[in-house]
Order: sequence, then C-alpha cells, then structure tokens
Amino acid sequence: MSRRRSLGPKKKLALLLGAATVAGGGAFVMANTSNAAAPPTTRSAADSTVCQGLATALGNNQRFIDGQRAEPDAQSAARIANREAVIEEIKRKQEASGCVAGESAQDSGAAQPEQPAAPSQPAGSEQDGQAGEGGTAEQDGQAGQDGQAGGAAAGEQVCTGSTVTLSGEDGAPAASSNQFPAGTRLKVTNLDNGRSTTVEVTSVSGSCVLLNDAAFEQVREPGKFLIRRAVIEKVG
Repeated sequence: MSRRRSLGPKKKLALLLGAATVAGGGAFVMANTSNAAAPPTTRSAADSTVCQGLATALGNNQRFIDGQRAEPDAQSAARIANREAVIEEIKRKQEASGCVAGESAQDSGAAQPEQPAAPSQPAGSEQDGQAGEGGTAEQDGQAGQDGQAGGAAAGEQVCTGSTVTLSGEDGAPAASSNQFPAGTRLKVTNLDNGRSTTVEVTSVSGSCVLLNDAAFEQVREPGKFLIRRAVIEKVG
C-alpha cells in the first residue's frame, strides 16, 4: 500500500515562486519578440512638414537633373553627378527623420506644399516646368507678373508665393536659382520666426531660390525642412 508524501509549506511556497518566475520570463520574452517584430513607422510628405520639405528638396534636384538631360551642355554631366550625390544625401536625411526614403514632391500631389495666396505664380516656380540650360524654365503659358524676376531692381521683392527649402548642398551659405544669374544677392526672410539671411546665387536649380544647408540653417525653424511663409528680396 503506497503512501502519499505531503509537501511542507516551505516547499509549496518555493514551487509557487518558481512557477511565477517562469511565467513572467515567458511573458517578457513574448513582449520583446512582439516589439522587435513591429515594423518602424514611416511618415509621408502628407503627414509631416519635415518629410514634406525633404520631398520638395528631392523633387527640385530631380527636376534640375531632368532639365539638364533635356538640354545638355558641356557641363551637364558634372552638374548631374553633383545633384545625384545631393539626392542620395537627402534620402539619408529622409530615412534618419523617419520619412519615406526616396519620396519626391514630383511623386505625390500630397507632397506639394500649400502656396500662400498670390496674384500669380512666378515663372520657374516649383510647380512650373523643368529647368533647362542656363536655369530657364519651359512654360506652357504666359509668365506671371514675376516672370522677369531676374531683371528685378535691387530691394524689390521677387518670387511672390514661393516656398523655400534646401538644396542639400554643402559649403558656405549660398543659394541656387533658375531665375537669377550667379552673383545675384538675395535676402530670404522666414516670416514664421523673423530670421533672415542674405546669400549669393552660385548655381542653377529647378526653383526660384534654393538655399544650401548652411544658409537654410540660418533661417530654419528647428526640425523643419520647409519655409512656407517666406519673403525673398533681390538686394544686389
């Protein structure tokens, strides 16, 4: 006849604590596995001002490349290679900011920034045609009242209604433009924080004015890659 062995209170307590530890450890492992499996959230240009600014910058550079390929000259290959390197840098910034890497303002209508009310769009603005040789833009219709911005007098406001973003290029503070020749000095004021910078145009682009990284840093709001409300003046 077998006899049952009863466990003492201490042994029962030890068994209960051991079982709780195992269960808790399993839950911890399951939670960690679940968190590790969750894909990182990415934001599109429609969801974030940061992503919108980067997508606009990428689109501007792509538009410039398209223009150079449409009307090439002796320097087009070098310009295209430079802008392709800039695009890769913008993609890295998109990824680091949690944006969709490679998203361009040309890819999605949602990526196009809202324009402030203005009588007309300037010729060569971000919504106009591709930049051609020498920074000119192909137009479907007659240019607006700012179409002759390159010939504006010093102190005159230009590029009415344009937003401002960065080209992604390194170097000392400078700008690029499809309306103003190299050597033109432009003052860009960010109305959202009152900061301004005066820079010299050193190259062509697919927009009225693009600031390089150093110049954009002087007027940007923290964490933003797009200036929606900007005043652009020709000062020399």
